[in-house]
Amino acid sequence: MRYLIDTNIIVYIISDPDSLDNNVKAIIADPDNILYTSAESAKELVIAYRNKGLLTKRWKNVEDMLHSIEDEYCIYIRPLNREHIYTYARLRLNTQQDHKDPSDHVIISHAITEHLPLISSDTRFGYYRPQGLDFIHKQR
Repeated sequence: MRYLIDTNIIVYIISDPDSLDNNVKAIIADPDNILYTSAESAKELVIAYRNKGLLTKRWKNVEDMLHSIEDEYCIYIRPLNREHIYTYARLRLNTQQDHKDPSDHVIISHAITEHLPLISSDTRFGYYRPQGLDFIHKQR
């Protein structure tokens, strides 16, 4: 099966894999599963590396980090295209929980467009299920 991995799950996989719940660990460990992340998540990781020093102790530069995510962790970066942006334009936002993060909205739109279950620890993502999001919540 194919899955889309949210940015926060990638950080857990790299920095604290023991914090993942058993369901998510099983999905990641299953060699028959194909793991993807959105180009939007890759962008967020680049920003976090450059601005916040996230994961800088592990790699000498941000490009090495991106290569490692694909080569070592087998999480492949999926490009964004116009269909994703059209889904994003139609997405009804979760104003009830003040969910204003445009990167989250792009990642959710990516998952909906490609019919990929999205794995995230963000509880606000459940709101988007009626719009077609197949959401797997990582318990904390």
